[in-house]
Amino acid sequence: MDEDSEKDAADQNGEKSDISKPPESPPSDVSTEEATQGSDTDLDVEDPGKAFAGVKGTELYLEACRLMEVVPVSHFAQNLSKPYINLNHHGLGPKGAKAIAIALVSNAAVTHLELEDNHILAEGAKCIAEMLRENCSLRELNISNNHLDTEGAEAIASLLLENASYLHTLQLSEMKEPGGYKEGEIELTFSQNGFSNFQVKELDLSHNEFSEKGGQLLGQMLAVNTTLEILDLSWNHLRRKGTMALGTGLKVNAALKILNLSWNSIGNEGAQALGEALKVNNVLIHLDISNNQINNEGAKKFCRGLKVNGTLKVLKMANNLLTVEGATELVGSVRKNPNSMMEEINISNVLVNETFIRLLESAYQTRPELDVIYGEVEGCISKIPKQHPNPMKVIQKYLNEHNLQLWEFFRKIDKHGNMKIPVSTFRMAMMQQSNIQLDRVQIAELVRKLDRNRTGIVDYSHLKEQKPAQKPVKEEMKEEEMKK
Repeated sequence: MDEDSEKDAADQNGEKSDISKPPESPPSDVSTEEATQGSDTDLDVEDPGKAFAGVKGTELYLEACRLMEVVPVSHFAQNLSKPYINLNHHGLGPKGAKAIAIALVSNAAVTHLELEDNHILAEGAKCIAEMLRENCSLRELNISNNHLDTEGAEAIASLLLENASYLHTLQLSEMKEPGGYKEGEIELTFSQNGFSNFQVKELDLSHNEFSEKGGQLLGQMLAVNTTLEILDLSWNHLRRKGTMALGTGLKVNAALKILNLSWNSIGNEGAQALGEALKVNNVLIHLDISNNQINNEGAKKFCRGLKVNGTLKVLKMANNLLTVEGATELVGSVRKNPNSMMEEINISNVLVNETFIRLLESAYQTRPELDVIYGEVEGCISKIPKQHPNPMKVIQKYLNEHNLQLWEFFRKIDKHGNMKIPVSTFRMAMMQQSNIQLDRVQIAELVRKLDRNRTGIVDYSHLKEQKPAQKPVKEEMKEEEMKK
């Protein structure tokens, strides 16, 4: 049992707690009958101006729980003055969601709310949507896996259509209740409503069984949206036709930076459509088309876009049907493109050969910021792997010899001086170091240690806060190694 569950159990067992105290009676001008009648409708409780007049914060939430006849969640009540609240997997149900919505209508503190997997259904979604029309502070919301069904999705999509909320991040993964809606219903709702929004910058619509028709509709709307920067459509059914339509939308889209299309069975035709889009799109920087049944022929068609694209930085293409032939085509396209900004290509399942390795080394000479993640090297599995000295120890030796601290070393390669170095810049700087000899394997290991959460940034600000007398260089390096 987690800490929050223990607190809730303790409250219900009568232990001393603000949450366990009986809530105050409703104001005299609101009858019990009126309060009861409002508990099964949307956010309105007959007349909320009367029902909750002068009631705020925790007291308001407790009163709402009493009216909804649900047990208060202590973690929520105790954190209403904080910016982040996580209520994932709390079993709230639609009435519990309604009580939370009532408490947040005028809340000015909470900016990020997690409500995933709470079975709030369409009823709860409607209440959340009504709350968002009034709330001016909430910026990030996760209501994934809540069986919203078509009716609930429509309530959220209508909210987006009217630009009636201040949300900029919205997670709506797995909206479908098993067997709850016909194919195409939810994607039709969102393509007609949600994509006309000019507030939301990040949208997660993964695991929603969007069909080829849905892809066509989403492609049309993507062509006119000017705000959305991150879109997750992974684990849907876009397939060939849906992806082709999406590619058409990408050709004219001027906002989207990150697109996840993994697990959509887009095939070679879908890959070709995306390649055509990359020829003219000058905004997209991150594309994930992993697990999509793309073979070498599809990779070649996709590479027609890579040969001229000047913005894409990250390409995830693992677990397709590529062999070393397709891998060679990908690296060759980037290598020959003078405008390429590519920093990472992930083809981690592909078995490569020595010819490919030589091509890669040649590409690295002119593009030291590039990192290609591939599988095993053919014929080298049984060989004793080359030993690479621990990169942290190599750097430590240099620091000791020059009486430097680790943060001072990083500062020398930090062009902007904000103590946050993009991984590609860091990788390139380390490759160009003449005083510290590290190969790409060692640098990759170093990046994994310094960017453990794969943020794409090496943040060394915490190192400067340590006083030299208290944290000698050797201890600093030891601590960094322990964080591996």
